[in-house]
Parts: sequence; structure tokens; C-alpha cells
Amino acid sequence: MSITIISTRSPEVWQRTLNEVDPDVEIEIWPNEKDKSKIEMALCWQHPEGSLQEYPNLKAVSSLGAGVDHFLKEKDFLKDIPVLRVVDPLLEQSMFEYVCTAALQIYREFDVYEKLQQDSNWQPQKPRKIGDMTVGMMGVGKLGGYCGSRLAQFGFNVIGWSQTPKQIDSIKNFTGEAELEQFLAKTDILICLLPLTDNTRGLINKTTLNQLKEGASLINVARGAHVVEQDLIDVLDQGHLNLAFLDVFNQEPLPAEHPFWQHPKIKITPHCSSVSNPKSVAPQLIENYHRMKQGKNLLNQADLARGY
Repeated sequence: MSITIISTRSPEVWQRTLNEVDPDVEIEIWPNEKDKSKIEMALCWQHPEGSLQEYPNLKAVSSLGAGVDHFLKEKDFLKDIPVLRVVDPLLEQSMFEYVCTAALQIYREFDVYEKLQQDSNWQPQKPRKIGDMTVGMMGVGKLGGYCGSRLAQFGFNVIGWSQTPKQIDSIKNFTGEAELEQFLAKTDILICLLPLTDNTRGLINKTTLNQLKEGASLINVARGAHVVEQDLIDVLDQGHLNLAFLDVFNQEPLPAEHPFWQHPKIKITPHCSSVSNPKSVAPQLIENYHRMKQGKNLLNQADLARGY
């Protein structure tokens, strides 16, 4: 029996690293497995829809990252198969580094200085206190909670919003649709780290963006489908929103003709905010494989009914 890797990101590297952890486990790569009936576990990132149904004896599937939204289209097929996700300190740290870098650029007004430099204009801006800048963490799960706590330690005033109640030190949390507008009205920098579900798809739209403070900024490091793209462009053009740092998009890679590329208020990175490190993640994947074989409880099991 064996594991298969279905991934758009370096499957050969994952195969080699997993076998460094346990050389006795047979690791194969889709679609070239010798015998698909021997596959008991699939490790996936952006797998082609329907590919999991090629394995008649599949007993577990695992994301190669923190998100499991790429499994949602197959939730009927997976209703009796455990779905796992990655929980890793390196993912949390790299995500914090990204959002902190973006938040500091917004706080210190690097976008203003960039424009001034283009005009050879020496014009210092009025200093601001970091504690007067409110970061709104939209999503305070593993990644969002960690990033929010670290940003608070850095000096930002941090609030959070989630669909279910959360208690995190140093973060005042708002819950549910009833408290969303109140949360947004207090926010200078909105950071989206929500899981992608039916309820959160398109949640960042003209209505919610206009509920932010005047001159607020957006950092989206969750999923592109959280954002209604034309609404974002409209609110930026109207001046209510100051900047958007985008690392995720509805279509990836982002097409060359997409209006985001040339928009003066949008900063783009190619889905690099936090990428799983195979050496860090491989041990928990192998451990889950052995737990599955031994009938033990699996680590980091997701609930596809909730979407995370």
C-alpha cells in the first residue's frame, strides 16, 4: 500500500523529502502510479477535480497546506474519508512576516514616499503612533490568531472577527454577521485570513469595504475568491480605500491582462506569503499515514461541512 502526491508544487521534492522521513513507505506521484488500487492516502495541493475518485481504496486525504478549500468541490465523495490539513510553526511565522511587512509599509506610508520620490519631492509625513493604527484580523484561527497576537506584541492595536466566538489574549474579538459592521468600522488595516467557505466567498465586497475607516487598506493572504475584484477596484478608485496588498487571486497565475497588475493602489505578490516547507511538514504527513494504518486518531482533521 502507498501514498500518492497530487500537487502543482514540486511533487518530486515532496516525494524525496517524505522518503527521507520514512524510506519504507512507497510514495508515488499522480498520474503515474503503478497500481491505483494500492493508494490509501493522497497528499494534495490544487488537485484536478475528480482525480481522487481514481483510487478505490482511499482511506485519507491531506492538504499540503493549511487550507482545505480545494477539497470542497468533492465533499460528497469525501464524506466518509478523513480530510487533513497542515499545522506548522514555520507556516505561521512566514505568514506573520508577510503581513507584518505589509502592515508596516502601510503604517509608515511607504506608498506616499514612493510617489514623492517619483517627483523628486522631499516631504516628510506627519508621524503616527503605531498603537493608534487598528489592524482588523478577519479570521482568527491558527494562522490569524498567531499573526494577530504577534502584531499586537509589535505595537498595533489588534481586533479580530470570526464566525464563531474566539478568545485570544491581546485581541478583542467580534463574532458573526451581527458584529461585522462594528468590526470593520474600527479597522485601519484589514487582513483577511479566513477559510474559504460558502459563507465567506465574496465577503470582501463593495459593502464591506465601504464600512472600513476612510483611507483604510486591505491585505488579502487567504484566498482570491474572498474578494469581489471589480468592487475592490471601484472602492480604490473612489478613494475610500487607500491600498490593497494582494497575494491570492481568483485565477492563478494572475493573467497578464488583468487590471490588478497596473493599478496604482494595488501591490501584487505571487501567492508566496506562506508556503509549506516539505522538510518541516513531511514528518506530520508520515505520522498521519502510520496513524491511519494503525487505526489511531489522525492529526489536524478538518471538517468539510464547515470548510476548515
